[in-house]
Amino acid sequence: MSQPSAPKTFNAEEADNLEDIEKQFAVKVVQHMQTYWSILERVKGSSLRLTRMDDDIYEHLKRDFPEFDPAETIDEDQMKSKEGKERWRNFMMVYEKKVDDYNFGTMMRSNPKWEYGREETIFVPRMQFYAVEIARNRAGLNDWVYEQAQKEKASSS
Repeated sequence: MSQPSAPKTFNAEEADNLEDIEKQFAVKVVQHMQTYWSILERVKGSSLRLTRMDDDIYEHLKRDFPEFDPAETIDEDQMKSKEGKERWRNFMMVYEKKVDDYNFGTMMRSNPKWEYGREETIFVPRMQFYAVEIARNRAGLNDWVYEQAQKEKASSS
């Protein structure tokens, strides 16, 4: 009986560009973005829970990022700097086995006063999205989305 050959190691530099996988990934990212916005239009952010661990995530964010102000525009360069990536990686790894898709790419608005748009979004891991949006929701910074949607609904009736 022959021994099974060892699996080849994956080399990203030599991998084919799998366009279908990229398209599926992009579709999932856009669906998540649209779903979240749709939820904010139906439920005040201040009364919304994003995970079963919102309280823990929020307290952890305040502990590890005491300088974070959810009302301010996020500095993407600072967030994605070597130090920023290291801090966020340490934060996120706590949730590796606790939060589904904790590391899946997601679009996040860089400021809670803005809608999603080409210049107003940052591509981040899901755990960063959860941490920031939980903080924004706790501060009532996303409630305007619901209020605006309700006004539009009332005026179109």
